[in-house]
Amino acid sequence: MIPNNEYNPYFEQYIQLVTKDGKSIIENMQHSQKEFDAILRKLPEEKHTFSYAEGKWTLKELIQHCIDTERVFCYRALCFARNDATSLPGFDQDIFVDHGNANQLNYFDLLDEMETLRKSTIQLYKSFSDEALLRIGVASGNKISVRALGYLFSGHQKHHLNIVTERYL
Repeated sequence: MIPNNEYNPYFEQYIQLVTKDGKSIIENMQHSQKEFDAILRKLPEEKHTFSYAEGKWTLKELIQHCIDTERVFCYRALCFARNDATSLPGFDQDIFVDHGNANQLNYFDLLDEMETLRKSTIQLYKSFSDEALLRIGVASGNKISVRALGYLFSGHQKHHLNIVTERYL
């Protein structure tokens, strides 16, 4: 379990999705990616640009959002693990989606990109020492540890997969 002083309470909704079973950061990343890929690769083409309500993201946009978020959070994890004390900016997920062009991209290319990115994230986390995992930095004006970010990757992905199964399928 991660002490809640390592992250903003907002992230509890994601972290609690993956810390109950005692899996490591790496195990969670592997499991959540496998589950994400297994479900999304089976969906018919008409679902790829489907949105369950006006103003909600399509599946392509949701995948792009997961990719963008993981990239931003990986940069944060790398900076904090390397003991860079620079306070990092936030990012506006809606601006990223609005300008991400996801609906014009190939659905399976997006899934391949997510899979490749996750493999890279796993390799990055394998390189971190136990000491580095406990380092805390500031992003979006909030403190967060490298360890909490590690669980956040999987929890965020699982959160969106839950939305997919509840609202898109």
